[in-house]
Amino acid sequence: MNVIPDRVYRFLQAYPPFSMLDKTMLEKIAGDTVIKYLQAGEFVFTEGESPQEYIYVVREGAIELLKKDENLLVEVCDEGDLFGLRPLLAKQPYVLSAKAAEECLLYAIKVDDLQELIETQPKVGYYLAQNFAFGISDKYSKLFKGKLFLDKDPALLLQTSLFEIQSVNHSKSPVCCAPTATIQEAARIMQQKHVGSILITNENSHPVGIVTDRDLRNRVVTGEVSRRQPVSDIMTHPVVTIQPDCSVAEVQIAMMKNGIHHLCITQDGTPHTPVTGILSEHDLLVLQGNNPAILIREMKRSSSAEKLAVIRTKAEGLLQQYLEREVAMDFIATVMTEINDALIVRVIEIALEELEVPLPDLRWSWLGLGSEGRGEQLLRTDQDNAFVFENVPETELENTRSQFLAFAQKVTYHLNTCGFVYCPGEMMASNPKWCLSLQEWKNQFSDWILTPTNQNIMHCNIFFDFRSLYGEEEFSNQLGEHIFDTIDQKGIFLSLLAKNALQNPPPLTFFRNFMVEKNGEHKDAFNIKSRAMMPLTDAARLLILGHQVTGVNNTFKRFEKLAELEPKHSELFEQAADAYEILIRYRALQGLKNNNSGKFLLMEEMTKMQRLNLRNTFRPINDLQDIIKVRYQVSFFG
Repeated sequence: MNVIPDRVYRFLQAYPPFSMLDKTMLEKIAGDTVIKYLQAGEFVFTEGESPQEYIYVVREGAIELLKKDENLLVEVCDEGDLFGLRPLLAKQPYVLSAKAAEECLLYAIKVDDLQELIETQPKVGYYLAQNFAFGISDKYSKLFKGKLFLDKDPALLLQTSLFEIQSVNHSKSPVCCAPTATIQEAARIMQQKHVGSILITNENSHPVGIVTDRDLRNRVVTGEVSRRQPVSDIMTHPVVTIQPDCSVAEVQIAMMKNGIHHLCITQDGTPHTPVTGILSEHDLLVLQGNNPAILIREMKRSSSAEKLAVIRTKAEGLLQQYLEREVAMDFIATVMTEINDALIVRVIEIALEELEVPLPDLRWSWLGLGSEGRGEQLLRTDQDNAFVFENVPETELENTRSQFLAFAQKVTYHLNTCGFVYCPGEMMASNPKWCLSLQEWKNQFSDWILTPTNQNIMHCNIFFDFRSLYGEEEFSNQLGEHIFDTIDQKGIFLSLLAKNALQNPPPLTFFRNFMVEKNGEHKDAFNIKSRAMMPLTDAARLLILGHQVTGVNNTFKRFEKLAELEPKHSELFEQAADAYEILIRYRALQGLKNNNSGKFLLMEEMTKMQRLNLRNTFRPINDLQDIIKVRYQVSFFG
């Protein structure tokens, strides 16, 4: 072994985690590093062997990590890859063998040096936690769970986003009055205290309602209600309450979901304890200028699709901030789903206002499909939607459909104006094939399930992720129940759905290269949607259908639910959920960067660290597909 510090230094500084170190630290590492040469077939260490005092970086060549008992190739490490991290764990034998696949040059780095870095440099531990293929201890993997960006201030990496967890400043001296006070008395108190709202409380100081300036304008100033009437006549009730230590994220979601501008704070977060404060949208604006609740309110007031498009562009600026701040993906998806839903609802309302002839006097529902149906549509991708209307006599069916189709065409036109382009496959409510009565939809689902051709299975993968966005939500519930009832009649269906879910294997070649497009417009690009996200989406949908769980459409929430339902596989499902969150984050970043759907990634534009993060997300796919093969006996179906 020979030591050549300068050459080692220049090489290591190009690869993480060494690229994160300052010159002095890296010089010390390089000075302690030794070089090891191996011929093809020679072992660095073998399975069961006691840990060595070195950890290795591949300088040239390739190292195979093998499971000897099963004669299984687990991993191939190439230039810049780190392996042999077992010494960082408890002093336990190696669980894999490391063998030179060709002539190799390795840099052997002392365990003590790297251990010191982990303890003093959070970003190093962060990087190693991402490289879970090598078995870094839970201490680090849990600390940095779900993180992507390794170039930020280390102090920020040791905490959840401040934006997400920061407690909101709120008025700790809320203005209150009794339900029996007159409206005039309540208004006078508000004027004296210079506030825009007043809480109505009972004799125990528990909240029973709230009155705002808006209520006074809309109900009293208009003459609808006399100012001498009790304030309880115009109060909004029940009051939405939260706990005193509620985070910004929780507050925003509560306001958006309930369509309100004030939240009441009580001792335990329920209406059954005394009031301790009140929180308004203004309080959030003081904390953060770009508030999703404000964007939604602007959408509700918009008079055209063009104005909605401008607001949706603002929302993408908000999305960019969330992604850069590493806000939890669950929160990001919830916020963007609420924004998209508000936009779609307003587009539908605008289309209704434009109708010259009213729609038939029937119940109906607008359904979101695909990523919108799953609550995962962060970017403005193409439309996937459908329309369901109340059953009518056969003689009236086509006339009814034509009226709803004309309306649906207006909606899809406006959505296209807002940036949600027309679906190339015309999976839209404006297509007569997807504008059906409730019974027609049930018949359609039955046909797909009972006659599971490849085309029908493909339709199931698209249409089984549906959600009612406007109108009769009960139709969505009925369709969900019908799907499960029909699946029970056709036991083979889930097995065929499983076979389809296995069409996309883990997206790495034998030599750990990414499977990229071979030709066409996106030649040499990696399709993150079809090759990485779809295998996880399809697996989650299949497994949740197998448990007959309704109301859980989101992919990472499906995996979280599966972890509850199948404790023995909980670790795998949790890894799959984390992997999907990382993938959806990468796609969103790519889409925002290039102003497109984010489907295609160019590997040459990604750093070694980013490729490693991406590659690690593929690992649960193989294990999930193994479970599917066994559970649904896919081998019997060719």
